[in-house]
Amino acid sequence: MAASQDDMLSFCVDTTKVCSSVEIRFIDKDKGKGLFAKKAIKKGDTIFVERPLVSSQFLWNSQYKYKACEYCLSALETAEDNARRLSGNPGLSLPHTELCKVRPELHQACPQCQVMYCSNECRQAAADQYHRALCLGHSQEDPDHPVNKLKDAWRSMHYPPETSSIMLMARMVATVKQAQDKCCWQKLFFHFCSRAANEEEEIAHKLLGEKFQWFTPEGFRSLFALVGTNGQGIGTSSLSQWVHACDALELTSQQREQLDCFIDQLYKDIEKETGDFLNCEGSGLFLLQSSCNHSCIPKAEASFPNNNFLLHLSALSDISPGEEICISYLDCCQRDRSCHSRQKILRENYLFVCSCPKCVSQMDELDLTSEEEEEEEEEGDDMEEEITDV
Repeated sequence: MAASQDDMLSFCVDTTKVCSSVEIRFIDKDKGKGLFAKKAIKKGDTIFVERPLVSSQFLWNSQYKYKACEYCLSALETAEDNARRLSGNPGLSLPHTELCKVRPELHQACPQCQVMYCSNECRQAAADQYHRALCLGHSQEDPDHPVNKLKDAWRSMHYPPETSSIMLMARMVATVKQAQDKCCWQKLFFHFCSRAANEEEEIAHKLLGEKFQWFTPEGFRSLFALVGTNGQGIGTSSLSQWVHACDALELTSQQREQLDCFIDQLYKDIEKETGDFLNCEGSGLFLLQSSCNHSCIPKAEASFPNNNFLLHLSALSDISPGEEICISYLDCCQRDRSCHSRQKILRENYLFVCSCPKCVSQMDELDLTSEEEEEEEEEGDDMEEEITDV
């Protein structure tokens, strides 16, 4: 039961605009579907904005006191509080605090389990979709709550940084359990079963079956296959949003220099205290975005500029009508690796061999593993240091 094109666009913010801009086409048995441009798209254009079917903050983020809305994942700390915690400076004061869009006075807790939301709208949306099945009227501090037991088991076997969350899977199951129209959710979840490994598991049918036991090894394999090959990382940050707002300020050259120096020093202090672990991070399942295939030379990329779970897909270069809109499943550092290393990561994590123009052109190059590349880079750095010393 394949999801229709209307279903695929149903979670986009402006479906009319999206319908006129892109379309989903079947490519072949190996690739499955792909997203294609219906009209010319310019570099920098936002192609679409989409909310996820379901999303969740990573558990280690929560453990390290990264506070985020349990529904939309927006950061709950003000930019100033965020900067104070990350820099280890409780007396830090940010200029232009009026630019921070976090509103603590609107935050609400679930009356039963006390998990936090950025607004009453998010609290109600979570309750309507999945939270009633997970809450059970227990406190989040109750160690005997089945959800807390699940969290503890996950943290005991998974160290940060995470790439997925057990709570994403829990919310998927709870969503189906609460749904009045189970056929609708069947169609939506079945869309993610596009690869052979996932089809064999018949994930959507397992999710909907009354006797589905997702705590069994078979159930876990089904959910991990779905989330592992389709999950999209989500990063939110009130501090980052504040910095972008500062960049847009109209200031004198002297004021701009002072503000830039302040921000540069702040990030140096944060790097010293916290390292790269800056954002509230999580993952989600996005219907339309999941139809984008991979390329090591991507035409588009996903970002989360609104400090919540709304995914913005933006063009990295001009895209012609009829051209496929590909994203990269690899980060920037991974894309700079050898073809052999890129293919290894994609095979292990996404179960396919990349045949993009970059990989095809590099097939005959020396095969280096990531470890060998790192050793070469370290040797190169050592040589540069020796030359500098001389």
